[in-house]
Amino acid sequence: MAKHYKPHPSPLGGPTIRRARPVPQESVGKYYFYKWRDDGTDQTIHDLLRWQLREKRKRLADPSLVVLDTQSIHAAVGVPAATTGKDAAKRVPGRKRCLAVDVLGLVIDCVVLPASAHENTAGIALLDGVAGQCDTVRKALVDQGFKKKAVDHGKTVGIDVEIVERNPDQSGFVPQAKRWIVEQTNGILMFYRRLVRDYEHRLTSSRSRVLWAMTSIMSRRLTGATLASWRTA
Repeated sequence: MAKHYKPHPSPLGGPTIRRARPVPQESVGKYYFYKWRDDGTDQTIHDLLRWQLREKRKRLADPSLVVLDTQSIHAAVGVPAATTGKDAAKRVPGRKRCLAVDVLGLVIDCVVLPASAHENTAGIALLDGVAGQCDTVRKALVDQGFKKKAVDHGKTVGIDVEIVERNPDQSGFVPQAKRWIVEQTNGILMFYRRLVRDYEHRLTSSRSRVLWAMTSIMSRRLTGATLASWRTA
């Protein structure tokens, strides 16, 4: 049985005492991660918490508007080259994490692709995923990286895709109304060490990591619990 040693302050004010606490073996955690990834249990748990959190915020269980965005992530050394690429615009070799979130920043769908994939490819995959999960979504906001092909595909699934134009008179980072929430979600996910870089061999595993991170986030929001950041731990 693997041991995890948690620092515990000495009652006498002396050196810190480290007490052993049993945790599941690594093989057990891997077994359930892969099993729940393949049978969709990770998605089910995630969606149940999202519905509950939205209702707690006095909203309907499913949204009517989503915001789409992509983020290029560096891949670890052992990740297969067949599932990675290079984002020519951002010069990032690795994978592209694509999110569709609601106005609360909760993930409605997630797609992971090689970083070389075009924004339109990501947009089409996200729109298909959103339409398949939530028949209530009627509008999607995207940035200027998405082109007409994604807009046209949105019409086929009943979603009006609006490209939010950037004000040419503004310079630097300027939050755009409603669209900024997906940037916030991307930033929050980067607090999870496993998501800072893509370590997974399968794209489905990368997607599952995002769902579990959001499950952790939503659980804390529902219970009011706090978790020390690795930056201050």
